Amino acid sequence: MLNKKEIKQLIEEKKLLDKYIDLQTQLTPNGFDLTVGKIFKFNGPGKADFSNKERVLPQTEELIPIKEKEDNPYGWWQLEKGVYKVRTNEIVNMPANLVALSFSRSTFLRMGAYTQHGVWDAGFCGRGEFVLVVDNCYGIHLKQNTRIAQLVFFSVSETEKYQGCYNGL
Repeated sequence: MLNKKEIKQLIEEKKLLDKYIDLQTQLTPNGFDLTVGKIFKFNGPGKADFSNKERVLPQTEELIPIKEKEDNPYGWWQLEKGVYKVRTNEIVNMPANLVALSFSRSTFLRMGAYTQHGVWDAGFCGRGEFVLVVDNCYGIHLKQNTRIAQLVFFSVSETEKYQGCYNGL
């Protein structure tokens, strides 16, 4: 597992992460906090099959954050209990010798919400997308750029790079 110093070096020298808000705040002792760029609600079903030839992603609708004060450049999402898709601000550029796992920040668990993620494969490049589940029956409020999930990086023997359709999101 990479530590803060190793992650920072890869960010500065290899652009492991780009489009982040504040490097010092988002670096953690053992990872990097991802921030909310956009939130979408699902408006239909999806389809999945073994070969992905019949895969259909569900229709989504971007939710627009509401500004509480006109002079504040950032607004709030007022999310009811339910499932949402999150897109990160950050662009991740995974080299062939790293994989990453991501986890909910404990703040969200304490509010009755959590995120669900896939593996960040070696060679993946793009913005992350994952699911936010709001289980709190009263909902939650999220301000734009909230730190929502932590990426943790692991070294692996150099491997085949990810070539899937989500590269470059």
